[in-house]
Amino acid sequence: MAGISKAKVSILDLSNVEMMSVIVLAGFGIALLCWAVIAIRRSPYSPLQSAIYLANILLTRVLWRTTIDGDFPDLAGQGAVVVCNHGSSIDPFFIQLTPGRVVHWMVAREFTDFLPFRAFFRACGSIPTNRAGIDTASTKAAIRYASQGELVGMLPEGRVNSTPKVLLGGRPGAALVALKARVPIVPCYIRDAPYDGTFWGCFFMTAKVHLTVGQPIDLSNYFDRRKEDGVLQEVTLLILSEIAALAGEPDFEPELAGRRWKPGMEDDAAVA
Repeated sequence: MAGISKAKVSILDLSNVEMMSVIVLAGFGIALLCWAVIAIRRSPYSPLQSAIYLANILLTRVLWRTTIDGDFPDLAGQGAVVVCNHGSSIDPFFIQLTPGRVVHWMVAREFTDFLPFRAFFRACGSIPTNRAGIDTASTKAAIRYASQGELVGMLPEGRVNSTPKVLLGGRPGAALVALKARVPIVPCYIRDAPYDGTFWGCFFMTAKVHLTVGQPIDLSNYFDRRKEDGVLQEVTLLILSEIAALAGEPDFEPELAGRRWKPGMEDDAAVA
């Protein structure tokens, strides 16, 4: 009888321990859920964007082992145009690690309109744009975002640089948007981003990426001169020089894009 009583007590004690464990785990789960709800409500990202951002952290920090040199500048809610070199199709993934808010990247329309990617790019607040010619609608959208205190991401080279050069020739789109919106430029440089010539290939490659974030380029001296001949080109060369300096090439002599681009193609009238 005594043995049976002891067994009953042991079972009762075990049940109490299990019950306490369930209560503790439930309390922890509720606390974690409350924290997540509060964090999402305070976050500059929507719930879907938060999920995408978490996935981005896992990719960039674990698969591509990204390290960052420099902090994204505190712009006190001011808009800006973020620019960087273009060594891979996933360059925006690395830039998004730094600002703590959404960067609206200008993305080729063939990607944003492609059904499997459409929801992703829409959730990221991307700006669809045409690769060739003047895309007035996308330029207006970029200017509007920057003017309203948002960050706009642009790649001055316009295409992936697969050459040994630090940078390809630059196009004046970033200069135009920054001057029209009257915001600074934030230059960045990405080193050793994975790229095999395809978009999907990057996700099957490991890498050791290094991102350098520069200080804002104050363009206020150019704001009232944006309609003058040569100003867009001058600012574009300045932007490229700052990116090259972050790459450790302060003596690099930047160039404008080739024959397909001509001064005046992105005239102020196109976005008036």
